Amino acid sequence: MTASMTSTYPFEPTPQWTTVNPRPLPPLLTRGEVLEKPSLPSPPRNELFNDNYVVSTHLVPAACPRLAPDIPLPVVPKFSTNASDRKRELKQLAAEFAERQDRFEHGRLSGEGSEKPLWNCVNRYAKRVQDGRKGLTLFLTHATGLPKETWETTLRYLLSSPSASLIDEVWSWEAVQHGDAALVNEANLGGIYDWLDSTRDIVHFLLHYLPEDASSKALPTHLDLLPETISEYRKTKGFSSRSLVSVGHSFGGCCLIPAAVNFPALFSSMVLVDPIIVQNHNGPPNTVRLYVTLARRDRWPSREEALRSLKTSPFFAGWHPDALRLYVAYGLCEDSRGGVKLKMSSLHEALVFAGRIGSFEAWELLEKVDERIELHWVVPGKPEDKGFKGEEATRIRVWRRPANSSNVVIHSAGHLIPQESPEELAREISAFLERKYGLRSKAHL
Repeated sequence: MTASMTSTYPFEPTPQWTTVNPRPLPPLLTRGEVLEKPSLPSPPRNELFNDNYVVSTHLVPAACPRLAPDIPLPVVPKFSTNASDRKRELKQLAAEFAERQDRFEHGRLSGEGSEKPLWNCVNRYAKRVQDGRKGLTLFLTHATGLPKETWETTLRYLLSSPSASLIDEVWSWEAVQHGDAALVNEANLGGIYDWLDSTRDIVHFLLHYLPEDASSKALPTHLDLLPETISEYRKTKGFSSRSLVSVGHSFGGCCLIPAAVNFPALFSSMVLVDPIIVQNHNGPPNTVRLYVTLARRDRWPSREEALRSLKTSPFFAGWHPDALRLYVAYGLCEDSRGGVKLKMSSLHEALVFAGRIGSFEAWELLEKVDERIELHWVVPGKPEDKGFKGEEATRIRVWRRPANSSNVVIHSAGHLIPQESPEELAREISAFLERKYGLRSKAHL
């Protein structure tokens, strides 16, 4: 029943749960050439990533229409030197977030899904010399609050390992309110967010914009819309010239599950890095988490000061130094005051955290992921952090789909495995790829 890879946690059955009746994935509309094409907000990358791979940055339209209605962004109270007043105001705002999200998730918030144009930003890491055979394409999805470049420390270890011989391309995807995508979409982002829209964005990219073949040739900033015949073929038969391995961390790992359930042909295997996949519970939303997010600092006089400040923060204290430097380099931008600010505001980060139904739906849908798609779980093992919602929840989560699954614990990291232990994570991904694909002819991938 299980994959041949050894697991750290032995099988545990799933306890009974109360269904949330996961929603079907609504259809996607393609806008073609109708949209006005924005420019990249940061200097475009078209440079060597290492001796064998080149990195470039691209834009693709997000799914339309959105599931969430187009409602105005909440107004964050202006900064006050009176700490108690500011704390009270932010706690009130967090409570309003939670209450509105609850109304939305129970169908009590009126309004049609927004049709304002939004964009996803993706980085492509392409092998400079392709051999023309069908190799692996890695598709990476990030955690809440972190830009797509947060994967690059892990990638530097992975793409210099022996398993790099199997990898033709890597695509690192960015949700609409994160990183450079947040800057592109700033004027059109609304005041509520549905995680299922990120799933739809992922599917939209994989069906309609991921090029047919892995190639060393340069691609345009705005990827071309594929012919409908190719997209329809992919829905049932997958990619003709790729084998897709998705690697999803936290929020990003959660968003992959409905995509795999609805379009299993697209996926060959999945590496799930402590995804936020949680059993349904009827308790109130966590307003403490929302308050802490809203209260976090998001501006500094300079990048140097930001780096110094973040190094003293308990949240960033355990990060690999290269991962922290990448966060400062790609998660921040210049602001109008002459300093720097987070590309993703604390407001939008809190709006993402406010969503709960997506993680409940993914937990329930896990058992429906096609058994052909091998699942490899990578979960944390620090004494104070043994996975989202604790070790018991993690032990159950990794066996929600027991067939063709395996798991490993990284004891050196908490939830932020790619940021805290990128080298060990790269070794685990490499071992998985070599075990699953390395002993087979590339012609049969």
